[in-house]
Amino acid sequence: MSQVLDTPPPTTPAPAEADLKVLAARHGLAVSGARPSLTEYVRQLWARRHFITAFATAKLTAQYSQAKLGQVWQVLTPLLNAAVYYFIFGKLMGTSRGIPDFVPFLVTGVFVWTFTQSSIMAGTRAISGNLGLVRALHFPRAALPISFALQQLQQLLFSMAALVVILLCFGVPVTASWTLAVPALVLQSVFNAGVAMIVARMGAKTPDIAQLMPFVLRTWMYTSGVMFSITHMMSKHHHLPSWVTPALQANPAAVYIDLMRFALIDSFQASQLPPHVWAIATGWALLAGVGGFIYFWKAEETYGRG
Repeated sequence: MSQVLDTPPPTTPAPAEADLKVLAARHGLAVSGARPSLTEYVRQLWARRHFITAFATAKLTAQYSQAKLGQVWQVLTPLLNAAVYYFIFGKLMGTSRGIPDFVPFLVTGVFVWTFTQSSIMAGTRAISGNLGLVRALHFPRAALPISFALQQLQQLLFSMAALVVILLCFGVPVTASWTLAVPALVLQSVFNAGVAMIVARMGAKTPDIAQLMPFVLRTWMYTSGVMFSITHMMSKHHHLPSWVTPALQANPAAVYIDLMRFALIDSFQASQLPPHVWAIATGWALLAGVGGFIYFWKAEETYGRG
């Protein structure tokens, strides 16, 4: 007897990926979550500027909502840090020697450094700490690190009121140079937002970056002249290579700290600034701001996935 073998019916081959792309394009379909062009991305981000501002303000308001002193901690935290640094570095280590107006010098450095430090730390968790929001809503993800940097700017402005009181209490006069604090702060804000976007992308892929960042920032702080004058300190170490002092002075945190000191403290002279300091400050802001924005945008479609 002959056996009839059951043979499966012929199957239609799956369409090639290229054919699917042509079909999708023909009917106006696009990949879900695809990265928009850079120009379109900027337009979308600008359209959500009110969301960015509201989100930053809400985060700032909620930051100390559980504390009894509430928003007072926005000023107390950097002041307490300055008090600790004054005791350790000013008194025990003697870094105050040779620096006129050391308390205004120190407090200005601490406040400006805290702005950069807090912006970067908040940026590391901008995506990884808001996955629910990222996965639930469609919006340009750069809004998150930018809003966190804006939140830290708002906090700095609260602290600046206390800084002005300290300057006046220690006899620092109000001069026309105080207006230079505005462009210095704008450049630093652009720099901070750019670095926040860089670490936001890194933190989205590798959450452990948030655990490593405090050690990186602590090392950066000790090389940025927050608690001491770089030129005064390096003058005591003649054995160091000649490039060390310019390199320390040109590091972005030191540049923005020194610009703010030059603007607010009359005893801080232009001779203590590195050459072409405004060009350096602008260069760092553009490099971090534009470069960080493009770096973050290139991974736009990956955020919240996996």
